[in-house]
Amino acid sequence: MKQIRVFFLALLLLASPFLQVARGQSESDVEASDAVEQSSDLGIVGEDVQDYGDENFSPAPGVDTVCIFPKNSAKVIVAGEESELLVGLKNDGDSSLNIIAIKASVHLPFDHGLLVQNLTAQGFNNASVPASAQATFPYIFAVSKYLQPGNFDLVGTIVYEIDQNPYQSTFYNGTIEVVEAGAFLSIESVFLVTLGIALLVLLALWIHGQIQHLSKKTKRTPKVEVGTKTTDASMDEWLQGTAYTQSLSSKSKKKK
Repeated sequence: MKQIRVFFLALLLLASPFLQVARGQSESDVEASDAVEQSSDLGIVGEDVQDYGDENFSPAPGVDTVCIFPKNSAKVIVAGEESELLVGLKNDGDSSLNIIAIKASVHLPFDHGLLVQNLTAQGFNNASVPASAQATFPYIFAVSKYLQPGNFDLVGTIVYEIDQNPYQSTFYNGTIEVVEAGAFLSIESVFLVTLGIALLVLLALWIHGQIQHLSKKTKRTPKVEVGTKTTDASMDEWLQGTAYTQSLSSKSKKKK
C-alpha cells in the first residue's frame, strides 16, 4: 500500500511540479507575485529561516516523500552552478504538518561519514500540508565550483513540525555525478571511451594475426625431391664405340 502511495505521489510530481508552491521573491517583486500567493499558502522565504540546528530527527508516521530531478534524469550536477530538484510530500497522518526547511549534504560514496560539503538549507514560511493532502517543494542548490569531478552521494532531508514537534524525512539518498562547468564528458566517460577504443584495437590486431596465420598454412611450398644420379647400364652399352666414349677414355688416360 505504501508503494502505491509513493507511485501516485511521483505522478503528482510529473503532472504538476509546482502545485501549491509559490517561490519567494524580493520586495520589489511582491506585487507581481500576488496572484500566485493567493492560490497557495506555501512560500520559499530564504535560507536558514528557522534555527532548527544540526540535530537529526526521526520521520513522522504516515509521511511519504519522493524526489525527482526535472530535466536532469541523469543527475549530472555542474560544479558551481545552481541545480534544482523537486520534493513531493504526502501527509497520510491525522494532523497538519508545517514545512520548516529542506537541506542536503554531499558525501563520499564509499563512506557517508566523510562529509564533502553541507549544502545551503532552504527555509519555508506558511508552508503547511493538511492531513490527507500532498504538496511539491522545489529545492535549489549548488555544489562548490572547486569540487573535483566524480561521483558523490547526495543526502537530502525535509524538516517539518507536527503539533510543534520536529521531524524529518530523507527524500533522497543516492548518487550524483559532478562535472566541471563546460565539460562535455566526465572523467568516467572519457575512461570508458578510451577503454572501448583500446579493446577494439586489440580485437583488430588479433583478427589480423589470425588471418595471416591461416594464409601461411594455405600457401605451402611444394617439396623438391633430390636424389643420386644413376647411370643406366644399357645406355652405356649403346654408347660404346662412339665419340662420347672415346673422349671419356682419353680424359681418363690424361688423369693417369
